[in-house]
Amino acid sequence: MITVSEARSRLFDLISPVPAEDVPLIGAAGRVLARDVVARRDQPPFSASSMDGYALKAVEVEAHAMFRIVGESAAGHRFAGSVGPGQAVRIFTGAPMPEGADFVVMQENVERKGDVITLADAPGTKDNVRRAGVDFTSGATVDAPRVLRPEDIALLAAMNIASVPVARKPVVALISTGDELVMPGDDPGPDQIIASNTFGLKAMLDNLGAEARMLPIAQDTEASLRTAFALAEGADMVVTIGGASVGDHDLVGRVAGDLGLERSFYKILMQPGKPLMAGRLGGAAMVGLPGNPVSAMVCGYIFLAPMIRAMLGLGKAQPRLHQGVLAAAIGPNGPREHYLRARIDGGKVAAFDNQDSSLLSVLAQADALLVRPPDDPAREAGETVSYLPI
Repeated sequence: MITVSEARSRLFDLISPVPAEDVPLIGAAGRVLARDVVARRDQPPFSASSMDGYALKAVEVEAHAMFRIVGESAAGHRFAGSVGPGQAVRIFTGAPMPEGADFVVMQENVERKGDVITLADAPGTKDNVRRAGVDFTSGATVDAPRVLRPEDIALLAAMNIASVPVARKPVVALISTGDELVMPGDDPGPDQIIASNTFGLKAMLDNLGAEARMLPIAQDTEASLRTAFALAEGADMVVTIGGASVGDHDLVGRVAGDLGLERSFYKILMQPGKPLMAGRLGGAAMVGLPGNPVSAMVCGYIFLAPMIRAMLGLGKAQPRLHQGVLAAAIGPNGPREHYLRARIDGGKVAAFDNQDSSLLSVLAQADALLVRPPDDPAREAGETVSYLPI
């Protein structure tokens, strides 16, 4: 058996970054920017007023000075003339500054009678002008890689970018295996259970930026597994759930081997998730997850998530662990790295009492995995521990 860290390193060796594709800006949120994008214009493209008021010459601004209004500048409709001495232009927020003017007096600081305004008290030194290019200039870049947030989309739109180069979504084929499984909504027999792992993993992988495809459940026969692997052809990654152990009905490894699997490893020093298998199958990375629901989901967080991020060009980073204070004492750990379902409550890390790897209800209540190194000694309440938010 190998360590979690070594398993993750070997999994990274099985994958490559996906190519880029251009998508319309309106559909780019949440995608990973694949190449730097360059602004096509200045923002703002002209000096503009930041207030409703009157545009005039700064050298003439003093208390009780009088000006004659010679026109108006509104957003989308600039004043075509030039502001001369003793003149002002009525201006609105976002409107272009008229030629000859370099100061905006707020309308609250002005008394107007007909076409003449008088400045009230001294309006201060703030000119209330947004200079051309103060936000960004033509040629400014949005650097890749990055997950595009709503704020990034707004910035790209202002840069006049209509189409964005993003990493293609990695295609992941999910194959649940086992005669005992039926789909949600079906009528299970007395010895059957509902397939849940693929639904949880698909939600996880889709949220990470992948395109997870759920294939039909493969029965515990070589023919059914061969059909499932054939349906997965063309995927960047094939993930099987269950059937990867060494029982009489665990056929995934055998069938994958017959189909040319180049195995990288089998079994890791981890709990839950020990019977994990990985390798290359044709042009795809293959990961065989254990069938227990919690084991499969924990392996998704620890292994599949970093693989997807690496395929999207976000680097081969380890999951970032946080530090917290243990809420209650826990006993010594065994020889495997252990991931305990836990909750963060009031800044303290509280592990659930029942850590059975079949209990999805406990996982659904958890918002963290308390990470314990191999052979970690007993810990007392108040000690600092590591955890992974989920």
